[in-house]
Amino acid sequence: MQTRRIAAADGSGSGIGFDLGIVIQQMHGGNAVDITEVRIKLMEESEDRLRAFCSITFDNCFVVRDLKIIEGTHGPFVAMPSRKLTQRCGRCGNKNYIRSNYCSNCGSKTRDKRNSSDEEYPNKLYADVAHPINQHCRDLIQNYVVQEYHLELERAKLPGYLSRYDDAYESTDTSHTDSPRNSSLGASAVPPPHLNMNSSPASGAKERSDQVPPEDQSVGLPKD
Repeated sequence: MQTRRIAAADGSGSGIGFDLGIVIQQMHGGNAVDITEVRIKLMEESEDRLRAFCSITFDNCFVVRDLKIIEGTHGPFVAMPSRKLTQRCGRCGNKNYIRSNYCSNCGSKTRDKRNSSDEEYPNKLYADVAHPINQHCRDLIQNYVVQEYHLELERAKLPGYLSRYDDAYESTDTSHTDSPRNSSLGASAVPPPHLNMNSSPASGAKERSDQVPPEDQSVGLPKD
C-alpha cells in the first residue's frame, strides 16, 4: 500500500505517514486532521473560468461547502467560499452590496467608497467565509482538490455518472475504501467517486450514526 509522508511542522522530519488521503497537520505538530471526503459538481457549460464547485469533509464530521475550482493561467486553482461585502446607506443605514447603485431600502443613490483612503472601506468586493491560515494548509487543500477534480472529469465520461455534490450527508459503511487510492489502479481504471480517505481501516469502519446534518446547509449569512 502506498504511503505518503509529510514533514513535521518543526522541521524535525518525523512527519506523519498516511495512506489513501492527505493529512493536514496543525502548526505545532499536534493532532492531524484528515480530509475524508470530497464532492465535486462540474460546471461544463460555464461561460467563464469557473470549472466546478466542491465540498470537503474533515474527519467525517465537518463540511465546508462552495469551494470553487477556477481555471487559471497555470491550471485550475481552488478558491475558498466567500460572500459579498456590504456598505451602509448614508441616508437610512441599510446595508447594501458594494457596487450597488441604489439602496434596496430607501432607494437613494449609493456612493462607492471602495476608492476611499479610509481603512474602514477596503478596496475589495468579497471576503472569505472559511480559509486556511497558513500556506502549508492551503497547498495541501489545493493539491488534493485539484487531483479529485481531474478524477471527477474521468468519472463523468462513464455511463450513468451522477454527481454526489447535492446528496445528503449520511452515515455509510466505508470498509470498501481500504484499497489503495492510486497505486493498484490499472491504467484505464477510474477510482470510485469520493473515496472516504481515513488513515486506518479501524477509523474508516467506525459508525457515525449521530452525524446526519440537514440536507440544506446553506444558512443565510448576516450582512456586514
